Amino acid sequence: MSVLAGFTDARAEVNGQTIAYSRAGDGPPVLLLHGFPQTRAMWHAIAPALAERFTVIAADLRGYGESSKPGSVQDYSFRNMAADQRALMVSLGFESFHLVGHDRGARTAHRLALDWEKAVHSLTLMDIVPTHFLLENLSREVASAYYHWFFLAQPSPFPETMIAQDTDWYFESCLTSWGAAELDDFDPEALYAYRQSWRWPDTIAGMCNDYRAAIQHDFAHDAADLGRRVPCPALVLYGADGVMAREYDVPASWAERLADMRARAMPGGHFFPELHGDETAEILVDFLSEQ
Repeated sequence: MSVLAGFTDARAEVNGQTIAYSRAGDGPPVLLLHGFPQTRAMWHAIAPALAERFTVIAADLRGYGESSKPGSVQDYSFRNMAADQRALMVSLGFESFHLVGHDRGARTAHRLALDWEKAVHSLTLMDIVPTHFLLENLSREVASAYYHWFFLAQPSPFPETMIAQDTDWYFESCLTSWGAAELDDFDPEALYAYRQSWRWPDTIAGMCNDYRAAIQHDFAHDAADLGRRVPCPALVLYGADGVMAREYDVPASWAERLADMRARAMPGGHFFPELHGDETAEILVDFLSEQ
């Protein structure tokens, strides 16, 4: 049974990694990239609606879900994670595609659009401000609310050891943080998929390395690209009750990085794509259909 209803699950050997994905639909291609601490199952309410008009590929990032989990911090730079996903789409016959990401998937998507701008027909970023912007303009309020950036980035095996004491409790506390979510708000089958993934020690290590790489590698990569704008049409969605909306002017943080941007606040907090999936899907269908 697929992690996404009506989708076919598969794995691709690309860019030296195994990338797990689910596919359904027909029409222009759309790649969906999940965030932390989730898997591609987070698109359970959105992917089927998109598949009525588009060829939808929902993939697990390296280090997450059923994708491979390499061992070094550098392996988890958004540049390397983006290279996986671009290679996946090329292997499926799609040289260009619509790109939609939430959280870590959105950061990967932004990097993909910078490194392979001709591959990205449109870009949708969900509930993030730019990585460099967040780290360069860190406030005590964001550092407190987003403490996990700096906890997970501590040297191995410190965070891995602490998380392993009660893995479900730790990651479920992440799901109920960052604004307007209770555990009962999440789809039970999606929660099952998340738990099956994050209980693996190599997944815990991979997610920690993801956050280590943001500080050790991604900040410098993004600093080198300050002043560049992604040229394709872009949609920025953010949770009205989330930390990002409370602490930042989210659209303004992207204004110098996206040449053709529109932005919209969504009901709920960070996890609005799951908690308000139908509304999110409707907005996505409208945006993608216009491009």
